[in-house]
Amino acid sequence: MCTVVVLRRRDHGWPLILAGNRDEMIDRPWLPPGRHWPDRPEVVAGRDELAGGTWVGINDYGVIAAILNGHGALGPAEGYRSRGELPLEVLDHADAASAAEALGDVNPNAYRPFNLVIADNRDAYCLSVMAADWGARAELKPLPEGVSMITARGLNDQRSPRTRTYLPQFRRAGAPDPDAPDASGWSDWRALWASRIHGTAEGADGAMTIVTDRGFGTVCSSLIALPAVDNASDQPIFLFAPGRPGDTGFEPIELAALGVET
Repeated sequence: MCTVVVLRRRDHGWPLILAGNRDEMIDRPWLPPGRHWPDRPEVVAGRDELAGGTWVGINDYGVIAAILNGHGALGPAEGYRSRGELPLEVLDHADAASAAEALGDVNPNAYRPFNLVIADNRDAYCLSVMAADWGARAELKPLPEGVSMITARGLNDQRSPRTRTYLPQFRRAGAPDPDAPDASGWSDWRALWASRIHGTAEGADGAMTIVTDRGFGTVCSSLIALPAVDNASDQPIFLFAPGRPGDTGFEPIELAALGVET
């Protein structure tokens, strides 16, 4: 992932909403979200065919994980483990709090820099591994109530031109309505998600949907909503666009075996 937006509303019927664009080399092969791991039958996630991990997924307990490359750290590198294995490790857990506690002990020198979002309908966190002159370091932060944006720079980091431009717009936009009968309930967010508007200084990389002539850009998009613990009549919603949002429609991902604890 290269941009994730999270809406937290503690006392709402839909307390956690997450949207994410994956920006990657266009020719890097991948599969849309599904149950791709026989040893992890409870996981529904996109599969990166190059390294075997994922960029976003959900499990049958209602835990969500999404990972973004850190600033200046696109792609794999010799001597480092694949960051795509980390969301799968998150999704081995039954709740976000236990996943955050376990992943908080990650060896920061084993991976290139990243930002890892860990969330369920009660808790949400961002685990960041950053390079430093004295060696890599890891930092775990809870996500605040309201709308947050995570980019390669981290959580709500104003060094990101995308955050400076679009976070205020997401905060002003109408919140998604997962109870709507189709993706129309996400109209304000979908419009922002598909935006290719950017400043001249940062170029196309400052847009929400990235389109370039260098073989890199937005390749797919996800919208996920989690119902409250006492909202037993509703199931999680996972909408996926297998291409650039705006050019490609969002379709529901089958979550038949999934049920949030009540």
